[in-house]
Amino acid sequence: MNSLSIFGTSSDAGKSTLSFAITYLLHHRGISAAPFKAQNVSNNSQVTDDGGEIAIPQYFAAEAIGLKTTSYMNPILLKSGGKSKAHMIINGKSVGNKDVWEYYRDIKTLQPIVKEAFLKLKEEYDCIVAEGAGSPVELNLMDKDLSNIFVADEFNTKIILVADIQRGGVFASIYGVYKLLPKKLRENIIGVIVNKFQGDMTLFDEGRVIIEKKFGIKVLGVVPFKPFNLGFEDSESIMNYIQYTSKAKIKVGVIKLPHISNFTDFEPLVVDKEVELVFISNASDIATCQVVVLPGSKRVVDDLLWLKERGFERVLSSKKQKIVAICGGYEMMFERILDPDAVESEFKEVFGFGRIKGEVVFAKEKIVKKGCYYLFGSMIDGYEIHNGVAKKRVVKKKNLYATFVHGIFENDEFRYRLFYKIDKTYEGYNFKEYKEKAIKEFAGHIDKYVDMDFIQEALVL
Repeated sequence: MNSLSIFGTSSDAGKSTLSFAITYLLHHRGISAAPFKAQNVSNNSQVTDDGGEIAIPQYFAAEAIGLKTTSYMNPILLKSGGKSKAHMIINGKSVGNKDVWEYYRDIKTLQPIVKEAFLKLKEEYDCIVAEGAGSPVELNLMDKDLSNIFVADEFNTKIILVADIQRGGVFASIYGVYKLLPKKLRENIIGVIVNKFQGDMTLFDEGRVIIEKKFGIKVLGVVPFKPFNLGFEDSESIMNYIQYTSKAKIKVGVIKLPHISNFTDFEPLVVDKEVELVFISNASDIATCQVVVLPGSKRVVDDLLWLKERGFERVLSSKKQKIVAICGGYEMMFERILDPDAVESEFKEVFGFGRIKGEVVFAKEKIVKKGCYYLFGSMIDGYEIHNGVAKKRVVKKKNLYATFVHGIFENDEFRYRLFYKIDKTYEGYNFKEYKEKAIKEFAGHIDKYVDMDFIQEALVL
């Protein structure tokens, strides 16, 4: 069976959600399918079942259909590294910071890593759904494009184009990408999905004819816009969340750090009808929030200094404000942060907000693990991804809940205890049930508007 590449005609066209949905739908049609992305650039990652670290979209897609998650699903992951550097993770393991120009210069040395990962998955699954990255026709970078061009060419994948009609210029983007692709890849295109449509669907009937008759590309579907507040890939994605706040009782402010990471921590708050979630960049905005979340950070020291420059220190060092500090945010709450080996910054020592006595020391070896933790009086399934080392992984003090562990808001009991103390009318909800229902409904939405029969036939041929 053929594998499948999902190319966007622009960035943020909806590749991640469509890749997840198509993987899900193929699985439920009895096809053994697995998610894949050769290279991701994201600070949002998860711990795999084999103890590695991959980006959220591939982890989310695998988890949605009950697959064992593995580092092969995302063999190369790049995170913020400071200045012109990127923190590189290969096959789930950190290999340190690398200069961006050096990375592109040595791109061919990474191709065997991508190839091995893809082939390992292909040994176990019939169809690999490979998500692309950005646009596949950045002409100056096509020979360095691992996620789009290399995968599609090396493995002769069938290709679906995804175009975002909300951006405008949908015809030009489809036609331009199609014409600029190499001949071999053009011949492997099975069609295009026009995504995020809003309004009267019949208004695009003529558009469908134009794409099929004039461009010679089958329209696999025109998909109406549907919010899906799960599986966010990057900070720009989560900024586009849709929330209905008419029944909100509690306002939670997440500080939008410049290098914010693991923002899927807040998905349970986005979909909680009793919570209004806002991202804040100014200390004055905290006054209207009952709870403030100091989130994870890929550049803890840089973000700590940013917070101090913007006047957050008075509030974050106070015992009066209810604060939840996670991972990098937890580290900032200590008296001192030490980085003797320059693991993350140029500063060997900086002062934190002092709510927790003692110090955090950045170690060269990253801690990457997941499990069930006893935190704040509850057993919580979570995960850790950090270089910081401290005597405790959790601290509970007056108005402060602080931990290295991600995923705490997914625990219904913890959320209920936290918010019930603020508002006795808070009822809470079952996040696991919500997630399962939302995944099924979104996949059903895609199934309704996309010609999955045609896609399946093209993969079998």
